[in-house]
Amino acid sequence: MTFKEKVFSLLEEGLKEKPSIFLIDLTITDSYKIIVTLDGDNGVQLQDCIDISRTLENNLDREEQDFSLEVASVGVGSPLKMARQYIKNIGRTLIVKLETETIEAELVEVTDNFITLSWQAREPKKIGKGKETVQKRQEIPFSDIKQAVVTVTF
Repeated sequence: MTFKEKVFSLLEEGLKEKPSIFLIDLTITDSYKIIVTLDGDNGVQLQDCIDISRTLENNLDREEQDFSLEVASVGVGSPLKMARQYIKNIGRTLIVKLETETIEAELVEVTDNFITLSWQAREPKKIGKGKETVQKRQEIPFSDIKQAVVTVTF
């Protein structure tokens, strides 16, 4: 078993004890720096990161392979990578970059294959002059999304 396989196996084992926490990214550099990025259905607490860190730290032998370890939660402005992340953000505003356009809208639905966004837009009236506010709704397949980020409002 390679070092990366061992780390991944230990990580899976540690995450089984925390079903609401899931792995976003695992990187092991050439200098054996292990970088684990986590997210959770209800967010990630500091204790979650500590527990996963301890699971790895206590089961890897530094005599066998020296390493450094960093376990962190995904950042606020980080792009969404997994369908599970979209599900936890239903009702929030996303900025979704597609091939030809960028849409800022509320995430209203997530399925296995696509997301549904809803927003209001000002468009020319069908009859007469001026503009009117219309409600727009669009289904976007995951395969069309280049990047999606949750907007943060204060």
